[in-house]
Amino acid sequence: MIAHCGAVVVFYHPDSECIARANAIAQWCECVVVDNTPLSDLNGDVAAKLNSGVVYVANGANVGIATAINQGVAELRKRGHDAAILFDQDSSVTESLIDELYRALDASRGLDAKVALVGPAYEDPRLRGVAPFVRFGYFRLQRVEPTGNSPIDVDFLISSGSCINLRLWDEIGPMDDGLFIDFVDTEWCMRARTRGYRLLGLPWVRMVHELGEAPVRVLGRNYPMHSPLRHYYLFRNAIYLLRRRDVPLTWKTTEAVKLPFRLLIYAFFIPDGSRHVRMSARGIRDGWAKRMGPFVISDKAGKPPIM
Repeated sequence: MIAHCGAVVVFYHPDSECIARANAIAQWCECVVVDNTPLSDLNGDVAAKLNSGVVYVANGANVGIATAINQGVAELRKRGHDAAILFDQDSSVTESLIDELYRALDASRGLDAKVALVGPAYEDPRLRGVAPFVRFGYFRLQRVEPTGNSPIDVDFLISSGSCINLRLWDEIGPMDDGLFIDFVDTEWCMRARTRGYRLLGLPWVRMVHELGEAPVRVLGRNYPMHSPLRHYYLFRNAIYLLRRRDVPLTWKTTEAVKLPFRLLIYAFFIPDGSRHVRMSARGIRDGWAKRMGPFVISDKAGKPPIM
């Protein structure tokens, strides 16, 4: 059991494999499971299937990934932990991964107290193998290959597998609840960087992680895909962040270029593309109006979108 470091796993309609992963994590460090599954959708007693060492927080509703992470971090801080590793419910986790992440964070902040986050290189076998680390550049991302045995300064790390320095949590602040889902990790990383804190990619640490649903192939390249509702959040939150003055111009120019291409992919390369485009358009409208939080179905919205 690794002292001073805990894990936060967010559940949403978990299956038996998700529960087994959380139970395994609890053998290696303290594990907080925050369950966003609505009460009406719960399949059996999840708490009874979790090991006694797992701290289980049942929200009884989908309160969003940002709020769930904040709840999990609050639980770990109450228990005296100085680091929190975030995991999606379907991420592949090993004891060595947790150990390496915490050791790297502890060593890095021993050299520089302003290290806010470390994270592994992740591999999605459905896409392009091991993904490069990312720095923001004007109109395009700067991709850094995950090679070598030294930490790499980056501008962004995905939430799953990232190890947060909780000693800086109050200075940087919690995840933005209003974003609900999508760009939650991006916004937190940008906020940390603009306040002078460092994010480090660990090229020698690897984690298998699948982004989104089954990818779609476009012009010989695989792109991660999501549901119409997720595309609503993606466009809404992107437009909202584009309007914020504290968001770096490098990210804004890159995202402004990518948004039209996403719409073209939805419209011409995926089944039921018109629905994805409609939900994206509604996201643009709500993002411009700064309507944040969970998606609300109005009388004009018709049937609920697929999650």
